[in-house]
Amino acid sequence: MLETSARLLRLLDLLQSGREFAGSELSQRLGVSPRTVRRDVDKLRTLGYSVNAIGGVGGGYQLAFGATLPPLLLGEDEAVAIAVGLRMASVGAITGIAESSAQALAKLDGLLPSRLRRQVNTLSAALVTMPLRGPTVASSTLTAIASAVRDRERLRLDYVSYGGTSTFREVEPYRLVHNGQRWYLFSWDVERLDWRTFRVDRCSLRVPNGPRFDPRPLPPGDLADHVALGTTTRVRRYQAVLTMHACAEAVGDEVPPTLGVVEAIDERTCTLRIGSDSLDQLAAWVAALGFEFEVREPPELLEHLRVLTGRLNRAAWPGGDGPGRTSAVPGDQRPD
Repeated sequence: MLETSARLLRLLDLLQSGREFAGSELSQRLGVSPRTVRRDVDKLRTLGYSVNAIGGVGGGYQLAFGATLPPLLLGEDEAVAIAVGLRMASVGAITGIAESSAQALAKLDGLLPSRLRRQVNTLSAALVTMPLRGPTVASSTLTAIASAVRDRERLRLDYVSYGGTSTFREVEPYRLVHNGQRWYLFSWDVERLDWRTFRVDRCSLRVPNGPRFDPRPLPPGDLADHVALGTTTRVRRYQAVLTMHACAEAVGDEVPPTLGVVEAIDERTCTLRIGSDSLDQLAAWVAALGFEFEVREPPELLEHLRVLTGRLNRAAWPGGDGPGRTSAVPGDQRPD
């Protein structure tokens, strides 16, 4: 039979799974009588844990979510995951939590057993986190949006577009999306009657929220790809669609979701949707991928590639006797 302290930890570990446990099941797992289980549950309650009694034959127990945060029982992998998450949160895209993350990490370090503390400290010493460059989002804003998603309440917000224009929007919020650099709100625009993706750092929420709404089916396909299209391609001046002569997995390894969207055609080819405000930049990105490709649209990109081909050829063979040497291409100039 387990000693009392070890048995309490084992009981707490079981209850923290969130499911209901029959008294007989806990008795069997702990190797004690139902009466001892009842006494152990009472001890957990005196320590600040809210354990609900479940009615029925034999009774049962479930750990409830309370207003206070009692000590948590963490496994080794869980403790390491929390430590890494806290360290990365201190330099992430959310403002106002850096100091809290550092304080929580210090508390966790003080509670860990020596062997596990060494493991976490070794990982922390080897981990380098690069500060985020770009706009950040207040944790209170993310919490307000997440609450509206949970409660199915419309959000009323002022949004500054890519071009700097501010407009009022009323939306039905469905998901918060983080791509590693920025936070996005995926929602249904009530006025435009279509799905829209908004950068959260450009949103100014109005209070109170709007009325509750009945959720509608999400658009077909992968939601991450849908958001990526709305943030990397559709908002750009030039929107390119290319056929890549390589499998989707190989191209996807070279194209982060912040740059474009890859869709498989077959085992050897795929479609790449990518956007940019500059034809030079667009051509450079695609050429640097290292795959053969065909331009399906826009025609401006195809013409610009011809211009760049002549420019690069003349740079490589300044004497004028290189392969495929041609005179200057009419209109060979940088786009506005």
